[in-house]
Amino acid sequence: MVFVLGLLAACEPNAKIDPVTVQWMDWPAEVNAGQPFRTRLVVWGVCAINPQFRAGASADQSAVTFAPYFLVGNDHIECLTARTRALLAVIAIDTAGTAPGLAALSARSYEMRAPTLAFALSAGAQNLAVSKFGEVVVRRSGADASRRNAAGYVNIERDSLNCARVRPMGLYTPNAALVLEDQADTAGLSAAFVSGYIHTATAAVCGETRVFRRVGGG
Repeated sequence: MVFVLGLLAACEPNAKIDPVTVQWMDWPAEVNAGQPFRTRLVVWGVCAINPQFRAGASADQSAVTFAPYFLVGNDHIECLTARTRALLAVIAIDTAGTAPGLAALSARSYEMRAPTLAFALSAGAQNLAVSKFGEVVVRRSGADASRRNAAGYVNIERDSLNCARVRPMGLYTPNAALVLEDQADTAGLSAAFVSGYIHTATAAVCGETRVFRRVGGG
């Protein structure tokens, strides 16, 4: 599935589109029908004066898709060098988008999709291939708000007490890493795409109760 972003600049004639890939996404595991919901997005940064982020959210009968991008001006600034581009390639930004309300006559699932690392350029437009990050369950009412599904590229890290945490790739803010609920389940967690959910554990792990439970990937 490919989204063409070039046409999105039509309403911003003095701006250029700079599409970005999603490193990490988390969202409510369940929502009520028609209820817009906040989705956390960790995306790569761009080098520009006053870049304006757009989540690019859309939905159809089967999926919610985020096609994030920045609107950037045509200013020539010093940071647009090979050295700075290399630095930006490893620094991510923690942001969010709002998914539109979804229809459901009875409980059903929608895929959650976004562009990942693969992208291609075509004449006059930038195309981003999108991938499935997971699913959201839509109910007519009574959605359980206690759990957030999550997926993306992570690295494993350990603190001075040997507690294992997963950190969205490229995100270096102090509280970005999530405690891994199963401390023995660390195989394949280096620069890997993983999926699971964030929830409140019945017993604290590494002194924290809000933890990440891996389900797949790695």
